[in-house]
Formats: sequence, structure tokens, C-alpha cells
Amino acid sequence: GFPTQLNDSDHSLFQHSFQGCMQFMHVDDQLVDLHAVEQGQLGSFANVTIDMCAIIDRCVPNHCEHDGKCSQTWDSFKCTCDGTGYSGATCHNSIHELSCEAYKHLGKTSNYYWIDPDGSGALGPLKVYCNMTEDKVWTTVYHDLQMQTSVGGTSPEKLSVLQLNYSATMDQISAITSSAEYCEQFISYSCKMSRLLNTPEGNPYTWWVGKANEKHYYWGGSGPGIQKCACGIERNCTDPKYYCNCDADHKQWRKDSGMLSYKEHLPVSQVVVGDVDRPGSEAKISVGPVRCQGDRNYWNAASFVTSSSYLHFSTFQGETSADISFYFKTSASDGVFLENLGNTDFIKLELKSATEVSFSFDVGNGPVEIIVRSPNQLNDDQWHRVNAERNVKQASLQVDQLPVEVRKAPTEGHTRLELYSQLYVGAAGGQQGFLGCIRSLRMNGVTLDLEERAKVTPGVKPGCSGHCTSYGMYCANGGKCVEKYNGYSCDCSRTAYDGPFCIKDVGAFFEEGMWLRYDFHSPGTSMKDLVSRTLLSSTDPEITAPDLSLSKEELSFSFSTTKSSCVLLYISSYTQDFMAVLVKPSGNLQIRYSLGGTREPYNIDVDHRNMANGQPHTVNITRNGRGIVLQIDHYPPTSYSLPPESDIQFNSPKALFLGKVI
Repeated sequence: GFPTQLNDSDHSLFQHSFQGCMQFMHVDDQLVDLHAVEQGQLGSFANVTIDMCAIIDRCVPNHCEHDGKCSQTWDSFKCTCDGTGYSGATCHNSIHELSCEAYKHLGKTSNYYWIDPDGSGALGPLKVYCNMTEDKVWTTVYHDLQMQTSVGGTSPEKLSVLQLNYSATMDQISAITSSAEYCEQFISYSCKMSRLLNTPEGNPYTWWVGKANEKHYYWGGSGPGIQKCACGIERNCTDPKYYCNCDADHKQWRKDSGMLSYKEHLPVSQVVVGDVDRPGSEAKISVGPVRCQGDRNYWNAASFVTSSSYLHFSTFQGETSADISFYFKTSASDGVFLENLGNTDFIKLELKSATEVSFSFDVGNGPVEIIVRSPNQLNDDQWHRVNAERNVKQASLQVDQLPVEVRKAPTEGHTRLELYSQLYVGAAGGQQGFLGCIRSLRMNGVTLDLEERAKVTPGVKPGCSGHCTSYGMYCANGGKCVEKYNGYSCDCSRTAYDGPFCIKDVGAFFEEGMWLRYDFHSPGTSMKDLVSRTLLSSTDPEITAPDLSLSKEELSFSFSTTKSSCVLLYISSYTQDFMAVLVKPSGNLQIRYSLGGTREPYNIDVDHRNMANGQPHTVNITRNGRGIVLQIDHYPPTSYSLPPESDIQFNSPKALFLGKVI
């Protein structure tokens, strides 16, 4: 220990005196009787408790979640979260996004990603493939069963069981399917003298096992309760007496295949094949990966239309660990997001002002409030994200990408948050409720179904409009943001691009002599009916074809070629006017304008660059009246001017040709 009688010169030797517990102390190999020390019969002591260890094991119970490693000091503990997939003071927060949908709205492209469908819940992260090439994102989970796995022929067993092992647990896949809008899984049975469902009235020879180990006797392309294959539904089976091609028991190879799309039954975990024990019987099984589309949790939203509107849910269970996250958008300057009360304990999140979000709670040590102040207005009717967390070590609050505000918990005192009332989302107890939209509200990894509750609650509407105000900037290259009930999409029909964000080039490979023609319209057709992939546009969409004349247009495209004499692009008209872009025999680019008023077309020759070198080149031509601006690749734009005698109206454009002109 630390003898207090030492003089100052000796203190430096004992700066770090022992704190803790000792037992079985021996002096000269004799066990010291500590009770005798306590009674003053032997030696002396100071500031020591005899026969009682005062150390608190701060790692029991272990507050480090998700297999985090706990270590402790004299008055605190620390969690090491390395390799767990979680972060934070108690390894509570997932470091991964909840779904492929969330990655898409971070601007990510198709790839393999780790997702954590229940966030801070117990399931853990899993690796999936996110396909973002369509309007809605596909999430794909793979298994290890090879396509066209052969079954039977020599097997003496009556039943052959094929087991599918996925790259995720059944609970993880269930979390994906339950939040998805639609799921599917391809299944195929190729057969030779091997019956499948034994239609029309027999007991099935083959079935598959899905979620919850349930057996299912329907096949791809059909549905629950219907003992038919796809050909039986569509009435095009090889033998019309049967509802599956394989049930005809032919000696030739036949096949029954299709999509299983009743997502409550997915994924396929086993396929049990029965009719393969006869001589000559053979079957081949193929099962595709599970593919799910959409994420209902990400867009689950409610609109609070009055300041007294609220939704109520069961009491929030977050005694020692609580996390709350959601998106909000509003034009109001204040209002309560949510609140849950106990006898004296409470937890509350609110918009305190147009620039402040508050997270407050009391676990018995007195009220604590954390405030994040934003340099920008939060009532700008755009989506903002709130993340709040409270555990036995600390509490934190983050808004958007602003710095996290953290408040340490006291080392001693109460740690359990004891709540009894219902959880109120919106107005509670006569307070000023929230006016606006809340979506994707998650509490301890569980998404609250705001939409379903809003359908039966006055003053609250399911869903939310106005997603384009926050996400419209993702629609690139002139794509138009289109509002949807549960999100938005990009309309690329009037751009030269495709894909969910209008960033995928629309292009084609032209062999020699091939050409492509776009008709702008026919005489008398309103420009309202015009659907064109070019950037050619009129300032007045109501003008009909015979009267249409363009005084300005913008044309942009990319190309690569090795042919040094070709027409890249030609725009014809119902008059003698035209415009053309071509590669001359020298490999140089030439732009031709003929708008009338001159005997010969006006030519722009770009003589100092070889454009037929097989490399991709970008051309942008902008004309406004007589002025023409040409930009090639990333070189500086160059200005040109039509001759004074030239007209400046491009009269009645008719069609655009790519490639050969006829």
C-alpha cells in the first residue's frame, strides 16, 4: 500500500500505489491473520477494508454488444469493437447501411455491399449484391447449389435431398424479404422419365422447403395452393392431360421452370426429389439466387398535418441501450418529434428552433439535454437525418453530417431508462407537435410502421410527397425527377442517357452501311407528342410542324471511329434546310449548316485534330441565332458566326440520321 509516514523525498517512489484487492498474504511463509490486524492485535492499517473487496467488476454484466471486447479501469470500462461490424461506446451502431436502397441514395453504383437489415439489432451484417441499373434496386443473396445439379439414375434411395447453403442466415434473409416490395427466386426441373408434381390428382413426387421449414407443393410460375407448373397455368403443357411437362413421364428431356414470387415462403432451403429411382429416370435441378426489389422501410413515412397530430406505439424498450434514427422535413420552426414517459424517467426528441434539434432524457440522475445547432435552416422542406443514441457510457446526437454532440454518463448513479407510457410520435401531452413528414423511423433496429398506423389516425396521412426537393439533383444530364408515393424516379426520356440516374450513355455500334433514323414528327403533329432522345428543342412546344422554326438549338453526342470518311449525323427538314456533322477523308471534323440565303452550306472545319483515331470524342454544338459555339472533348470552346446573308431559322426539322444518309 502507501505508507503515509514517508517523507516527501520518498514519495516519488510510490506515486502509483496499489489499488485493488489482496488475499492469502504470507510473511516469512506464514499466512497473515487479517482479523488480528483489524482488531489491532497485529500490525496497523489505514484506509483498508478487511474481508470485503470493494472493486466493482464493470464488465459484468457486459455492456459491450455484438461480441465487443470489454476492458476496465478503476472507475470505468471500455469496449473494443474491432472486427464486429459495429461502432460506438458499446459497439451498438452498425457501420453498414441498412439496405441496397440506402447505398443507392449515397450515389453508389452496382456492386457487392455489406448491409445490416436490422441496424443495431442482433442479426449482424451480410454481404449481398446490389443491382442499381434499374429504377428500383435489386438485392441478391446467393447460395452454393450448382445450376443443373443432376439427381438420380443410380441412387437406391427413394428421395434425394438437395440442401442450399446461403451466404446469410435464414433470419437475415427474412429481414430482407419482409421489408422488400417484391421478391423472386428461379427454380427449374429438367426431367427424363421423372415426374414432378404428379398432376392432375396424385401426391407430388418432388417438393421444395422454404422459410420456417415449410414444404411447398407448387412450382415456379405458379402460386401457393395451386398444384400446377407454369405450363398448367398457361395451358401450354406438352401433354394437355397434365399440369406439368415432366408429369407426362416422357423419355425425352422436358422442363418445368419459372419464378417463385410469394415472398413469405422464400428462400428455398431444400429441394426433395422423389421420382428418380426407376431405371432411366433422371432429373436436373436449378435454383437461382433470392432477388428482392425495393425497401419499404426506407420510404415508410407519415405526414403530420396539424400541430396536435400524433401516432402512438407500444412503450419503447431501451433500458440500458437505445438508438433512434429518422428523416424529417418541415417548413415549421419547432415541434416534438417523439416522446416516451415513465414515472420520472423520459426520453424526447424535438425541433427546438429552425436551427436546433434537441435530445433529452432522464434515467434518474436528473434531466440531460443535448442540442445540435445547424449553421443552415432545418425547416427548408428538405430531408434531414437525425441519429440519437443513449447507453450506460454516454449519449450522442447527430443531425445530417454535422459534428456529433456527445455527453458522458456519470460513473456512478442510475443507468436504466424505465418507461411506462406509450411512445408518442408527434404531439404529446398538449405540447406543440411536429408539422411535416417523418420517414424511416427506427428504434433499436426496428422500423416503426408509420404508414399503417397513419391510415387509421386522424390528422396524419400515410406517405409523404416532395422527395424531389431533396433528391432531384441526382437526376443528371437533364433528367426530370418524378415524384412517387414511396420515393422518386428519374425520367430520362428526353435526354441522351438512361439508367436510374440518367448517367448511362445510350449508344449503338454501327457497321459500315448501317444507319439509324429518328423522326421528330410528321406535319400537323403537336410537339407535345414528340419524344426524342436528342437535345434538340424548341422554345415553344405548341408550334406544329409546318410552322416550326428553330432559332437556337443544342446538340451533343459522343462517338469513336476509325473510318476517315463518314457522316456522323444529319438533320433533315421539310424545307431545304439541313445540318450535318461528318468526318472528312483527312480524319478532320466538319460541321455543315444550310439554313437558306446562301448558295453553299456554311462549313466549319476542325483541321488540327484527327477524329478517326478510334478514341472516344465528345462534340457539343450550340447555336443561338447567327452565333455558333463548338466544343470538342475537353478543349476550350470555339466561336463561329453564320454569314450575314444566311437565314438564322432552321425551318421545319424533320428527322435525325445517325450513320449513312439516304
